[in-house]
Amino acid sequence: MPELRPIRRRAVLAFALLALFAAAGAGAYILPASSILRRLSEARNDVQVSNLRIDGTLTFASSAARQAATLFGGGGSEVQVDGVLMLKLPSRCRLEVSTDAARGAVVWSHGKQRAEGVRLDELAIALAQICPLLATRSNSEASTRAALEHYISAMNVQAKTSLGRLGRQIAFVLGQPAEGEPQFWIYKDNFLPARVRWTDADKRRWDLRLLDYGSPLTGEAFPRVIELYRDKELSLRFSGLKSDSKTALAEKLF
Repeated sequence: MPELRPIRRRAVLAFALLALFAAAGAGAYILPASSILRRLSEARNDVQVSNLRIDGTLTFASSAARQAATLFGGGGSEVQVDGVLMLKLPSRCRLEVSTDAARGAVVWSHGKQRAEGVRLDELAIALAQICPLLATRSNSEASTRAALEHYISAMNVQAKTSLGRLGRQIAFVLGQPAEGEPQFWIYKDNFLPARVRWTDADKRRWDLRLLDYGSPLTGEAFPRVIELYRDKELSLRFSGLKSDSKTALAEKLF
């Protein structure tokens, strides 16, 4: 039946083209920024924890390691000390570092920051992003979304959306996709904060990454690992080792 061969070829080609267009159309659709922020707000409001203490380690690297070494001792390319991250929802956080040589803490409370003891710039920079993202919660989705919109506006993140990959996970990217532009990333599968990228007044490029959600240590709502990069080099890493969400945190800590 040689006369059917051209017809069969055309049918196969048409089917292949339809499949290609369908796949392209499915991959091309990205939620608008308003929908992404709404889902993110719902995810934050679903958090059942009001107090959370995570004990772990703080690792200082690159230039931050040199500063940490002068305060806490040690040397080499990395300095590792005990660290504690505390969150009291809504909008209060505390990040502590301690050794036999010195102690320090940075506190973020409803948009205001203060330092206690020795001060390390990376702690303050990291907490200024962690608290608005992980400790935001209210009685309504609209109020939480308004707080997040205020945050990304202050970070100069544009409403343009695209997709990116952080490790093995796909994320929605709010902001211009060009390298060096302010961006806010949200994991696509669970609508939790993933990453913030920005440039400060001194032209230093910062990159905060929120990693390992869903671990037995912190559950679905909080990351176990937080990393801060400066000009593409790791500057600070917090790794949780144990957590406590039942013991109330004293008001005086914040």
